[in-house]
Amino acid sequence: MARVAGGDTDALDLLYHRYARVVYGLALRILANPQHAEDVVQETFWRVWSRGATFQITGGSFPPWLFGIARNHCIDELRRRQARPATRPGDDSDILLAIPDGQPGVDDLTWEGERRRLIISALADLPDDQREVIELAYFNGLSQREIAERLNNPLGTVKTRVRLALQKLKGLLEHLNGE
Repeated sequence: MARVAGGDTDALDLLYHRYARVVYGLALRILANPQHAEDVVQETFWRVWSRGATFQITGGSFPPWLFGIARNHCIDELRRRQARPATRPGDDSDILLAIPDGQPGVDDLTWEGERRRLIISALADLPDDQREVIELAYFNGLSQREIAERLNNPLGTVKTRVRLALQKLKGLLEHLNGE
């Protein structure tokens, strides 16, 4: 992000390739419209580019900041639709008016923050090779076959690392959570 804030387009390209699929999935889940989800991805990364200097490295990690931008843009899009519903017969504008407020409560935000802290701590305790496959799978949305190709490792090695990492994460999270 420091490179993006400094105007490095290659750094933005790297972030885009790493996170665009996940942002698209989030937007599609919220908006239920592929075209609007694509627009959200573009707008999200435009905001990352234009507001890169506002990201505080010491304040947290990049993915939650990015997903917050995407989620807020989705909410803005839903509100825009509610404010100016289409009047064509057979459109789905009434469905949008029935969407409940999805804003999380204070207790949900507190639990989410604690859960994030526990997961980050558990990920930091994994061996590098196991952490890498987990991050590629869960944060980049890659399949095990895609991970194997990217890392130039046999598929069996990637599957073993994922299994071992998940087992270790389960044990670490149970331990950290006091279970």
